[in-house]
Amino acid sequence: MYPLKFENLYYEKIWGGRDLEEFRDNLPEGNIGESWDIACHKNGISVAANGKFKGMKLDEIIDKYGEKIIGTKINKEWFPLLIKLINAKDKLSVQVHPNDDYAKDKEGEMGKTEVWYVVEAFEGANLVVGTKENCTKEQFKKAVEDGNLDKYMNRIPVKKGDVYFVKSGLIHAIGEGVIIAEIQQNSDTTYRVYDYNRGRELHIEKALDVIDLSLQGKKRNGIKVEKDGYEKTYLCLCKDFSLELYNIEKQCTEKSDEERFFAFTCVEGQGEIEYAGQKEIISKGDSILIPAFLGEYTLKGKMKLLKSYLPNIEKVEKQILQEIEYNAVN
Repeated sequence: MYPLKFENLYYEKIWGGRDLEEFRDNLPEGNIGESWDIACHKNGISVAANGKFKGMKLDEIIDKYGEKIIGTKINKEWFPLLIKLINAKDKLSVQVHPNDDYAKDKEGEMGKTEVWYVVEAFEGANLVVGTKENCTKEQFKKAVEDGNLDKYMNRIPVKKGDVYFVKSGLIHAIGEGVIIAEIQQNSDTTYRVYDYNRGRELHIEKALDVIDLSLQGKKRNGIKVEKDGYEKTYLCLCKDFSLELYNIEKQCTEKSDEERFFAFTCVEGQGEIEYAGQKEIISKGDSILIPAFLGEYTLKGKMKLLKSYLPNIEKVEKQILQEIEYNAVN
């Protein structure tokens, strides 16, 4: 086993742009809104770009090597994560995602909870996370009908490094002027509520079914732990994924988990992953899958990496407590 890189799957969007060219040289023509970087979904399946699996689709690799790639505790029939970079030159639609039960019933796939990390924030960068206080469902529905929903939106300015957790049911929108790393459940179901008269299909009835106006979007600061040669920040933990930020100053050595794969997304800088006497370069914008049976690996360089995976929540909570206790004593 070895760290897997994949070809970027690019999608042109009405709200997209060319800002990914700041750190990539393979963009196709057009306004590119999304790059699916680790994906195993009917609407996009990653193709390996390195090593002996080069040219193979991720579902084929999983089918052939199973738990050696994804781990003993991951369902081979449903890859749990979808990892993207999003470039919004214009604002996205105001939208909401369903939970698992609703999505399975209506769409035949999982629901969609996600987390955003702001990789770049340009002039006017903003996000919509939830509604302003005291917005009722009746007010919300009337505002949708009247086309003046913006007055109820909790639109906030953002900067590089900001993190927001977007639970299914939370009304949201990515505003203009950002590059976002999005880690989400493996789902492509979105219910548009308002689209600034761009003529695309809306899904108001379904959106009203699933929206939860009690949810609030708050910036995540996480729990930071200082280590020798790097810092690690636990950003969010839920049944669908765990997200951690590694700020590598020198190096960090870890071991893979035979129960689950890990994914690293580089959001700043450059470095390498060393394993079994070999190495793989990782640069800003790259995502790499760490197979469950890889073994020991070392992250070297000066870079920031997002680590995402499907967690054993109890195990991660115990790890966080141990790290906090260790730092308090030492």
